[in-house]
Amino acid sequence: MLKPITITERLHPQQVEMSKKYIFNSADMPVRFSNVYLEEITSTILKDLLTSSSFNVLVHTEKKGKRIKQYTLKRPKMSVKSASTCMKSNTRARDGSDETVQSEDFPSDGCSFLPEPEPEPEPEPEPEPEPEQNITVVGSSLTLSPRTPPQLKKVCSLYTPQTKLPPLPKATVAREAEHVKRLCILSAVKPSNVEREKAKFFKSDFTYNPQFEYSHAVPQLILERYNNASDRFLPQAVRIMELTLQRYSSYKKFEEVTGGDLLTRARISYNVKKYLEKEGCIGEIAVHVTDDLLSRASMTSVNGRHTLNINISTAREYWLEGMLRHEIGTHYFRCLNNHQQPWSSSTGRKKHHLKPVNPTEEGLASIHSVLFRRDPSLWRAALLYYAVYQASQMSFSQLFDNLGHFVQDPNTRWDYCVRAKRGQTNTAQPGCFNKDQVYLDGIIKILRYREKINFPLLMALGKVAFEDVDRLKGLGQLDNVRIPHFMQDRAKYAEQLQKIMAVNQLTDKELRVIV
Repeated sequence: MLKPITITERLHPQQVEMSKKYIFNSADMPVRFSNVYLEEITSTILKDLLTSSSFNVLVHTEKKGKRIKQYTLKRPKMSVKSASTCMKSNTRARDGSDETVQSEDFPSDGCSFLPEPEPEPEPEPEPEPEPEQNITVVGSSLTLSPRTPPQLKKVCSLYTPQTKLPPLPKATVAREAEHVKRLCILSAVKPSNVEREKAKFFKSDFTYNPQFEYSHAVPQLILERYNNASDRFLPQAVRIMELTLQRYSSYKKFEEVTGGDLLTRARISYNVKKYLEKEGCIGEIAVHVTDDLLSRASMTSVNGRHTLNINISTAREYWLEGMLRHEIGTHYFRCLNNHQQPWSSSTGRKKHHLKPVNPTEEGLASIHSVLFRRDPSLWRAALLYYAVYQASQMSFSQLFDNLGHFVQDPNTRWDYCVRAKRGQTNTAQPGCFNKDQVYLDGIIKILRYREKINFPLLMALGKVAFEDVDRLKGLGQLDNVRIPHFMQDRAKYAEQLQKIMAVNQLTDKELRVIV
């Protein structure tokens, strides 16, 4: 029987970010909407997108009450060691992705002020050979068995007093204490006076440029590293958004039709529990539902517990599972797998000459955010990419006006502008925080090489770039790794990647040119 939900109190700890930053080259010429060529989507794809009444933007039907059917997973009796925690020595954030407006998503490696090596150019991977080692997967059975619907007065508990969350190893605890001393850049660039400046901005009829304040001073040299936007995939970003507007007429309609209704805390907890059962990790993760996030969700470690933070103001019924695939199925599992690899430390990464984990980490997580959606539009990754580039060329008020072409709701637009302008004090000046470009950058590169990438190995080897998979497979520890349930049918997974390509009008010919 499901037990009552225990909602944790508002937590405001120092969050441990887990994704590596990626620095982009600047560019000069913005893309004009008139220069973007939009092709017609085939009738087959449109039929697939619009067959369900819940997803048909042309038909408005009233929703009928539905009883909730609950299912549980029968877990096999096996002895599974608790996975050690994902702390940032070379680990991650959200903001998504999806997430978001922020999914500072699970950081992939330390969030510190130490400079990173310049990303090397991506060599074209060799054709995928068969893995030399077998992957032993740890998790639960995917067979669902029906159970009697619970009483409506009771809701689900994600963990109980009898369930102990996996403890942090002593070495990891020591690293956590050390990282607390080193301020995370993502926390440092979050303005402390957002609400006050938002009130001024709205009162000025959107003409005032906010003057942000920060609780921690960030060295100017560090901010300059993140104030370098790219326009490499700007044409693709604009086309993706224009296609979405053609299908739904507005972002609000897109959000309502593809996202569904906002969820209550009880429904969020219920759906999270169902997902944890699918992945066989009940009791491993605490859940904190809050409205104090720039992103839609983030994975952090709080007092030695893996904690999933969910923004209740953006949690929608059709998007929630994609967010869980992003945060748990990608960031969390890759983090656990990384801890048993010889490159789990910064020293090990240097010894094995690993490439930066991003943009692979966030690109893979962002793909999983839209996987299996009826309409897997890459809208959010495209808008984040576009907003960062425009922020590098414009003031805050100019950026707000510019994004009005894609996002009409002023509150949503404000959130995207804050993400793109965070780190700045005087937003009247052009400038950006380029971290949000990593999502679309990673998506496009992974789709470019999707037929050559061994995705289960990419997950099993932990926090590695897809370019490193072939040479590391003989060195990795592949016993008792965690592979999410949605990646275990490789044929179905490949079909979904192809669908993402088609819906967003990305072609192999185009990707071979730009990547």
